[in-house]
Amino acid sequence: MNILNILLMAPPAGGAQGGGGIQTILFIGGMILIMWLFMIRPQTKKAKQQKQFIENLKEGDKIVTIAGIHGKIKKFNPEGTVLIEVSPGTTFTIERSAISMEYSNTQKAAETK
Repeated sequence: MNILNILLMAPPAGGAQGGGGIQTILFIGGMILIMWLFMIRPQTKKAKQQKQFIENLKEGDKIVTIAGIHGKIKKFNPEGTVLIEVSPGTTFTIERSAISMEYSNTQKAAETK
């Protein structure tokens, strides 16, 4: 028995069954479809939501960075960075991509309660 036949789940060469190639192609196609549905599609959807969240931010919004730093947006810089105030008189310059959508939304929900 050939190891390649075992791996591809095809019947042995001398077997009476036919159509093993089609079954293998359908199996591999089904696996690719499942991977796309459960792994790739949700990641692209989440990335699109994160991008939209960052684009909709405005000065004065309270945010949380991916490092856990809480602050308020003071100014958007033209090179793609944001100036945030973490305490009165203390500011940081961070990249827009460092703002966490999940943490910021959790903070906003906790403040409204």
